[in-house]
Amino acid sequence: MAEHARAHETKRLGRGLAALLGPAAEAAPPAEAPSGRRKTPIDLLRANPRNPRKNFHESEIEDLAASIRERGIVQPILVRTAPGSPGAFEIIAGERRWRAAQRAGLHEVPIIVIEASDKDALAIAIVENVQRSDLNALEEASGYQQLMSEHGYSQAEVAQILGKSRSHVANTLRLLNLPHEARTLLASGQITAGHARALLALTDPDVAARRIVAEGLTVRDVERMSQKAAASPKEKAPPRAAPDKDDADTRALEKKLALALGAKVTIRHDGERGELKLAFANFEQLDDFCRRLGVAVG
Repeated sequence: MAEHARAHETKRLGRGLAALLGPAAEAAPPAEAPSGRRKTPIDLLRANPRNPRKNFHESEIEDLAASIRERGIVQPILVRTAPGSPGAFEIIAGERRWRAAQRAGLHEVPIIVIEASDKDALAIAIVENVQRSDLNALEEASGYQQLMSEHGYSQAEVAQILGKSRSHVANTLRLLNLPHEARTLLASGQITAGHARALLALTDPDVAARRIVAEGLTVRDVERMSQKAAASPKEKAPPRAAPDKDDADTRALEKKLALALGAKVTIRHDGERGELKLAFANFEQLDDFCRRLGVAVG
């Protein structure tokens, strides 16, 4: 029964996560480690200090508490044995349910106990929260960064775990480059992730972020601001030097390579020496011509 519950939970988290956790994700826990679905006293649960979700809105907790009073907890809280606390459990996914259950006055809560290392627990927590849309974009980005900096995952592996495109992971991570005020407004929900991505192209994102809130600007409004700023640089860039040898054969080769790779190709040469440039609009296009070249991406 415990093995079936564990296998069902792993399957629900997605093939990417199961692949990265390896055989341990399917192995039954040792006999001395309690596992499977059960009910446990609510005061035996501990919050995970490394939970990627940091913001718990009071109104959401109260709404969930009202629902729990009426129907109970529908989905069990996912936990592991708390490190250094025998008999206690550390929450992997479901801290909001746990907080709301306390508010609702419950003495026991349903849990599913699994074995998980710190790395596995972090990966599962991010998967669970992202799949449930429980993380704001900044929390999501911080979770990705944790997986990469603390556990050595690449962007491609993070994308595999979450079932996201690599470009989504890369663009989400870029939000960590926002200055403090813009990040605060994003975390509080006063600006959206779309707004935040558009802000990255501006020289003073904080000023623009305040305008979004004050004037109710749309994402498209901010994108237009970025385009206007890009079209009016303070200093005009010097004109690029013309190619040394702009012959018909070179242009024909550029076209052939562009068709073969699915990307813009530019060839510059001077006698026997030169350079070949490939331009891509996004990571999907980069992945595409890497596949055409037979290059593994990761």
